[in-house]
Amino acid sequence: MTGCLFIVAAPSGAGKSSLVNAVLAQDRQLRLSISYTTRAPRPGEADGREYHFVDRDAFLALAAAGEFLESAEVHGNYYATSQRQIEAIRAGGHDAVLEIDWQGAQQVRRAFPDAIGIFILPPSLAALRERLVARRQDTEAVIQRRLAAAEEEMSHAAEFDYAIINNDFEDARDDLAAIIRAARLTLARQGARHPELFRSHRT
Repeated sequence: MTGCLFIVAAPSGAGKSSLVNAVLAQDRQLRLSISYTTRAPRPGEADGREYHFVDRDAFLALAAAGEFLESAEVHGNYYATSQRQIEAIRAGGHDAVLEIDWQGAQQVRRAFPDAIGIFILPPSLAALRERLVARRQDTEAVIQRRLAAAEEEMSHAAEFDYAIINNDFEDARDDLAAIIRAARLTLARQGARHPELFRSHRT
């Protein structure tokens, strides 16, 4: 039985990475699939931890070699997911979590129909703007573009299985952890892990 695959998407600044990292720190069965990107690292980010940071030529070469399960252009930068990395995580009995946008989520779900989609929303666009400004990582022009993109991204929330409103960080973290735990307890997954318990005893 392979592990679960969780897709977590959100508008920029909604707290997706912070929530995923908080759950990863508590859950030894969960593994993050490290995406590839052509964007520059932000302060505090490290290659191979948050992303595999590559230049455009290297990214296109990997894409041409069939390395990527999905790819998308977001805010002028390319992002992609390694299919081999996901398969290796799941084959090892661990659960994989992907942090991607809605476009990538559509592509992943075509390849893995059993993937569980989770969308993180800010409490409001005004709150999202406050968070983007507080990060001090983007210019005002970039913030405006991100807010415009956020409205488009949030319109795709209905394509996901679960929605979490990140109003209080601890509550949102607990909600994300609860979804992950519940997915592991479906009858199909429990039956595959413990077939002897679900085998018919009728003679």
